[in-house]
Amino acid sequence: MQQPTPANTMTRLDGQGFHFGLEAEFLLVDAHSFHPLWHPQLRFAELNAALESIPVADFSCEGLKVEAPHRKRMPFVVEGYHLVDADLKPIDLMPKGIEIRTPVCSSIEECLTALRVLHERLQRKLQELGYRAVALSFHPTEDHFEGPQNKRRYDHWQWAMEAMTTFGPDVNISLPPDLAEQLDLHELHGKVNYYAPALTALSLASPLYRGDLWWIRGKVGKSVRTYHRSTIAPAIEIHPQENLRLEFKPFEMSRSLSDYHNYFLVWLTLILDGELPGRATEQSRIYDLGRVARYGTEAETVRERAAEVLNRAPQVLEPWGFDCAPLSAFRDRLETGHLPSDDIIALFEHEKSIPGVLRHLADLTPV
Repeated sequence: MQQPTPANTMTRLDGQGFHFGLEAEFLLVDAHSFHPLWHPQLRFAELNAALESIPVADFSCEGLKVEAPHRKRMPFVVEGYHLVDADLKPIDLMPKGIEIRTPVCSSIEECLTALRVLHERLQRKLQELGYRAVALSFHPTEDHFEGPQNKRRYDHWQWAMEAMTTFGPDVNISLPPDLAEQLDLHELHGKVNYYAPALTALSLASPLYRGDLWWIRGKVGKSVRTYHRSTIAPAIEIHPQENLRLEFKPFEMSRSLSDYHNYFLVWLTLILDGELPGRATEQSRIYDLGRVARYGTEAETVRERAAEVLNRAPQVLEPWGFDCAPLSAFRDRLETGHLPSDDIIALFEHEKSIPGVLRHLADLTPV
């Protein structure tokens, strides 16, 4: 896709015609001890009833799906492993956590405001049950799940079980119709395979595993979540029947609203910039993500690839009216190599316990 020319930018200098949405999965903990919880301690019926009671009349739920055993269209869902009947229809769910789904928003700022407000309401309701939601991308004490087959395809079943220990944000963007018609999905997949591992490196934030730091081959790795999901999970999903919703999936959970802002900006840059030269296969992406999970920005080619996108972003996005100032935080991470994982590692070394770390991950912050 080419960059906008003056003739077609005049009506969209404020970003009109783009739409944004976030789906963010949260781990649940005991509100007093901050001990991490999982399906043995959580029940779908209790959590779902609580979510249905949260007031959301001021939010549009248009476009949000109701997936059984849920009954109500709402910005919250219980995330977990579906238990199915003989026809593979869901009849119950083994919870792993809670997902917030923002409405479809016409600006990134509106989407982030929705996430903040919905998060505040969720935390108030969970407090009544004795729970809190925290932002961490891999369960810090549980590492393995097995359940009865709930998908017709074997690989989908395997991923459903793997996903029980992972938590992440899905970053959704829809383009104005004229831009959507120009989009070459084959080229987009190639760009994502090439650049996504390097951009994901800037978000790494899950260095906890089995109650300790994630030690691998004698060193502490940066992201057990990215390591686990890289071989089986898609990097993007395309939804042609939903105004060509473009869903980017490799980023990690964060308590920083600024991080989510940057997730949108770099994903939008990948979508819009037809001059980014890098292309790669899915096999290359899988290999690169495995290295990134262990080494962060020290993995080979990460700095060069991430810098390409960050350097191009202002030229690509500002003509459409998008503010690229928040990307300074990603540039700092790229320059210093200091990632959110490093902060969590330092917290664990100071607190000496998983609950001590999780206490710091329950509130969303501006930066």
